[in-house]
Amino acid sequence: MTAQQTVEDMQQITGLAALADQYDGYIIDLWGTVHDGVQPYPGAVDCLQALRASGKKIVMLSNAPRPADVVCAQLEAFGISRELHDGVMTSGEETRRLLKARTDPWFANLGPKVLHIGGTHDLGLYDGLDVQRVAQPADADFIMNTGPDAERGVGSLDPYLPELRACLERGLPMVCANPDMVVVKGGKRQICAGALAAFYAEQGGKVSWIGKPYPRVYEPVFEMLNVPRQRILAIGDALATDMRGASAVGVAGLWILGGIHQEMIGDDIQLAKEEAKAAGLAPVAAIKRLVW
Repeated sequence: MTAQQTVEDMQQITGLAALADQYDGYIIDLWGTVHDGVQPYPGAVDCLQALRASGKKIVMLSNAPRPADVVCAQLEAFGISRELHDGVMTSGEETRRLLKARTDPWFANLGPKVLHIGGTHDLGLYDGLDVQRVAQPADADFIMNTGPDAERGVGSLDPYLPELRACLERGLPMVCANPDMVVVKGGKRQICAGALAAFYAEQGGKVSWIGKPYPRVYEPVFEMLNVPRQRILAIGDALATDMRGASAVGVAGLWILGGIHQEMIGDDIQLAKEEAKAAGLAPVAAIKRLVW
């Protein structure tokens, strides 16, 4: 994106081939862009293959609260082999790094006892870390928020409010390992960790947000790509995380309209421009789906 780029310059394209010659490195979101949590979107794997055939470098960047190798294995199950990318980075991977190193002042002050709010499928986050999981807020030093769990429900904050209020009473700091507010899984919308963290912060709780749109999670991505930033395109469906994150680190953004904003925007490029302008963002282009 140039210094003169404005939202009015945002073009609507039908395939990534229209922009491919302008960029050498690609930062690609996963959920809502490559897959819907159940299966890849039509054309997405073909698009990745076409990028690789064109000699492009690709790093997947996800707000998944799980280690990068776990997400990499999930991609293989979707038919996205390691040959189709140069690496995977996740908010969970960055969270693990910060908890293990404890050099960041905020993380250095956390105690060893963690209250996990999230599904059991996220517990790999703690592998190899010197932390002790506890079951009650009264026993915890901090909260690890990876999102709602299937047992309590994924459609509303209500089942989590008693526990969150108990944590607020104790003044427990929260690590939010996924800043996403909502996600669409198999066509159904559900809340994410970001929604729990937003409530906690609004009530006066202390929250450390790890992942897009915060710049720290992009640093390992730039190392893996090893491409000048002006030759990098970030692709994703969420205006608040993917496009805002791209803007924050100075790379161009391609906005996928067919993800979490599908119901609101559809294919209306003028409405998309209005939403981006209201958010103070200017993606270089918009596309319905990740297709070549």
